[in-house]
Amino acid sequence: MDNDSINEKTLQDVHTKEIDLVNRDPKHLNDNVVKVDFEDVIAEPPGTYSFDGVWKASFTTFTVTKYWCYRLMTALVGIPLALLWGIFFAILSFIHIWAMVPCVKSFLIVIHTFSRIYSICVHTFCDPLFEAIGKCFSSVRVTTTKVV
Repeated sequence: MDNDSINEKTLQDVHTKEIDLVNRDPKHLNDNVVKVDFEDVIAEPPGTYSFDGVWKASFTTFTVTKYWCYRLMTALVGIPLALLWGIFFAILSFIHIWAMVPCVKSFLIVIHTFSRIYSICVHTFCDPLFEAIGKCFSSVRVTTTKVV
């Protein structure tokens, strides 16, 4: 295989790769966010328990309702939101690639020039002044005594 076909295959693989239907959070984005189970929301302290049947029915109702409401909302709103987020991140990528990086690079070039000028000024004017002041005060000795 030549170099062009390898680059073409890599580019094609990025856009046509298979998604993992089992592990849908491979980068663990929601580890600290959306872990809301029945036990995280509803709890009965010792001494104030409901009937066992009510507790089991509440657990089942909560779990099934949360599961199907989430599925229904993702079915109705998931695709439009995916479209909007895709457009949003495409715009962000465009701005970053075509505006921010060139702006920062040009700023760094300009600031490098100013830093050289600033360095020359400091070495020319400030270094001799502070060196002279340092020599003037180099013979000063400070002693402390404790008064009782």
